Amino acid sequence: MSENKKILVVDDEPQITRVLRRGLTMHRYDVRTTADGEAALDLLRDWSPDLVITDLSMPNMGGLELCRRVRANSNVPIIVLSVKGDEPAKVAALDAGADDYVTKPFGMDELLARIRATLRRAPAAGAEAAGSVEIGDFRIDLEGHTVTLKETEIHLTPKEYDLMVYLAKHPGKVLTHRALLGAVWGGDYTEQTEYLRVFIGQLRKKIEPTPSKPHYILTEPWIGYRFNPGE
Repeated sequence: MSENKKILVVDDEPQITRVLRRGLTMHRYDVRTTADGEAALDLLRDWSPDLVITDLSMPNMGGLELCRRVRANSNVPIIVLSVKGDEPAKVAALDAGADDYVTKPFGMDELLARIRATLRRAPAAGAEAAGSVEIGDFRIDLEGHTVTLKETEIHLTPKEYDLMVYLAKHPGKVLTHRALLGAVWGGDYTEQTEYLRVFIGQLRKKIEPTPSKPHYILTEPWIGYRFNPGE
């Protein structure tokens, strides 16, 4: 059950918004739609959805700019829909702040699965419902979904948080690309290495003193990553 989670759909194609409204409402989601990025930002302020689904190509304000504007002051999960299925388009969307990327045309069952996975947030990374993880320079409040690095709170998106939790719970271990993708995104994502590359890069920008010379998240060439929590 969706427990009447609120979903904002942003797409300038009326047929897409009709199909999504009907399909999502049938699964007990509370759905509102808009064809304009500016109107979407207004709805975000006034309605506070639990998830945003947005197209990339729209007049006035495209999906990438919408993602950037949303991420400036909100951690609401974002799923991008696009006819562009190439890796550069996916990387650009993820780098702009999207949590997931679905290529058109898509099946409703696939989209519903992506929605459920995105809304699960921290449990997808194996975190407990309460308590905290304190290791090295980091403290993670699992109930409050906050990460503190040396007394400074780090602003993370939902997927960045999931990834941070999983890394912190496996310090010093070499974690393969497939293991990380499966734990944080789910079994259907184990080949989506561009997701991991983008989100590791985003995490490094937020926690590393010098992102180009990482101290906390170390690369194991051709294998994966290893988390060094510090002192």
